[in-house]
Amino acid sequence: MNIPFFSTKNIIDNNTNNTASVYNIFFFMRNFLLILILGICYYLTQPLKSDSVIFIPKGSITQIISYLKEKKYEMSTIDKYILFFLGHPQSGWIDMNAQKLNRIEFLYKLTIAKAALETITLIPGETSVVFLDQISKKLGLNKEILLSEFQNQAPYLEGVFLPETYEIPKGISESLLIKNLLAISEKSNQTTSKKIFGQYNPKKWHQYIIIASVIQKEAANESEMPIVASVIYNRLKKGMKLQMDGTLNYGIYSHEKVTPQRIRQDKTFYNTYKFEGLPKEAVCNVSLAAIRAAIFPAKTDYLYFVRDKNTGVHIFTSNLNDHNKAINLQKNR
Repeated sequence: MNIPFFSTKNIIDNNTNNTASVYNIFFFMRNFLLILILGICYYLTQPLKSDSVIFIPKGSITQIISYLKEKKYEMSTIDKYILFFLGHPQSGWIDMNAQKLNRIEFLYKLTIAKAALETITLIPGETSVVFLDQISKKLGLNKEILLSEFQNQAPYLEGVFLPETYEIPKGISESLLIKNLLAISEKSNQTTSKKIFGQYNPKKWHQYIIIASVIQKEAANESEMPIVASVIYNRLKKGMKLQMDGTLNYGIYSHEKVTPQRIRQDKTFYNTYKFEGLPKEAVCNVSLAAIRAAIFPAKTDYLYFVRDKNTGVHIFTSNLNDHNKAINLQKNR
């Protein structure tokens, strides 16, 4: 009877096979890691197009990656883990300092490159042309490009910016600046309209802005705005021309005194001395107070008003005789 047994040769062969398997696993893992590292390095060195400055909201890295995806940046899960390694992105405006970066440069700048900001205020009643001219000088932007971007992006000729104080990053492009200013205004319009009407109709809302722009140019203060609004509606209802100087302070004429000669020569739809009804476009950018006055005018029978030289506010009257008396009173002062 033969009894099986393990020979020395079998033991040696088994050990050799085990060693070979270990080496094979090692080489496989090494090659896998090498390929993975090379792949990640290739991924991170690929060019990534970006605006010269970008806005990053507060939030987790996952939320920020999602936000960047919404803004058409090509982000992936790999970027999330790279950012975990680099540090948390800063919130606010980030200065990319270039529009062509590789991916690792882009991700790194998110964590360190806070943009310097310039404060610029849009005063209610100012026209967009004058406002953009001020911005171009303060930020060193190209005025012609800025105006061209405004004309291309804005849904209307005027009244599309929200008067307030803006913190604008230095280095922003003309295109991105207009895009962001319009977005801020549109968000404000939607919010206010929904509070008042429960919905937002852009065309209907802009009609109120046109009326509000006339109010903004004519009213001496916010408390007068609903009364000026009532004069506008009363004159329109009676088929009277508005005949208001403020409508001629449009565009580049924002701060020019309206003279009889100017009234005679101006043939645009802004000239409410020549043409009936409201101007076809807003005269200026308007405050929320002016918009509210356009929506909720005071109930009066006023048809005329003239500025009081002593107080700076207006004297409102319901008929031409009383209006002429008010005018003569100011002439004698």
